[in-house]
Amino acid sequence: MAPTACIRLPFLPARAPARSASPAAISPPPRRPSLKCSAANGDSSIKPNSISPAPAPRATVADGVESVDVSGLRRPSAPVSGLTVPGARDPHWLPRPLTSADVMDANGKGLKVAYQGCPGAYSEAAAKKAYPNCETVPCEHFDTAFQAVQNWVADRAVLPLENSLGGSIHRNYDLLLRHSLHIVGEVRLAVRHCLLANPGVKIENLKSAMSHPQALAQCEHTLTELGIEHREAVDDTAGAAKFVAEQMLQDTGAIASSLAAKLYGLDVLAENIQDDKDNVTRFMMLAREPIIPRTDKPFKTSIVFSLEEGPGQLFKALAVFALREINLTKIESRPHKERPLRVSDDCLLKNFDYLFYVDLEASMADPKTQNALGNLKVLFLG
Repeated sequence: MAPTACIRLPFLPARAPARSASPAAISPPPRRPSLKCSAANGDSSIKPNSISPAPAPRATVADGVESVDVSGLRRPSAPVSGLTVPGARDPHWLPRPLTSADVMDANGKGLKVAYQGCPGAYSEAAAKKAYPNCETVPCEHFDTAFQAVQNWVADRAVLPLENSLGGSIHRNYDLLLRHSLHIVGEVRLAVRHCLLANPGVKIENLKSAMSHPQALAQCEHTLTELGIEHREAVDDTAGAAKFVAEQMLQDTGAIASSLAAKLYGLDVLAENIQDDKDNVTRFMMLAREPIIPRTDKPFKTSIVFSLEEGPGQLFKALAVFALREINLTKIESRPHKERPLRVSDDCLLKNFDYLFYVDLEASMADPKTQNALGNLKVLFLG
């Protein structure tokens, strides 16, 4: 588990292709959500310190590639002779204000950590792995966990981003753009599904299995081999175990963790029933305040942006990182909810407008990363 720092930059809105049109067609485009970035030491993350865009980006070749300095900072004026003001010569000499992230116990002692699901959910196990001594706060929905942190009901949230079998959890990617929280770390959890049932129930008695849709899909082949043909999808794995226990069901089992079996008094009929034994989920750790990125340890940065229509636009966007030898670890696109359709030049066809999520092995404190993002802004904002 690694500390993470994040920075929020202005979005890279797609420039509409030039065309003659009515006054309504050339009205200013609606304001876009903000670009979010993050840096993580060793592991991953995603999110932000709010800063204003540079008033006039200035070209530089500090990293060996023509680029743009996005810091917007000017060189300090020459110090007056006879005066010794270290901060005037080096702004980094000045101490930064402490945030709550600085004074929190690394093991989570005293922290309230929100997660989605009932007690015994895999998300709770991830929260305990991220903050071993924390107090966990179960939430009904992903959005509720975001709101719990934002409204000071909880100090942190630990929520899934992607699974090695099921792929990305798109709902949480979308919620990252809707809420002003910061990703301050990442934790990975190996998922080990168990088949649970009430005491005395045998596998041959089961006609149905109940769990989260992804858990059911991950155990599809094993369930069929066990002769369990019917599937019932619910909101989370621990919730399925709780329902089976409360209703004292004799012909229905739950797919959940061994912890859920202990919490709800169920028997474990089979362990590790997932079809693929390498089943890992990546969780993000959210907070109200960011951790400042550094350059003395490996960090990861995640950004999201949109592009104008045209051939090679994504290639140009990614080239600003390749030219600086910044490695990309993930690329994903999501339809832009504020501009779901884009009219083509012939005004007949409509295409989806997309947001692109990209993960970089780089720190926002590194001038190379700042210059790359500056070039990305200039490239598509002009």
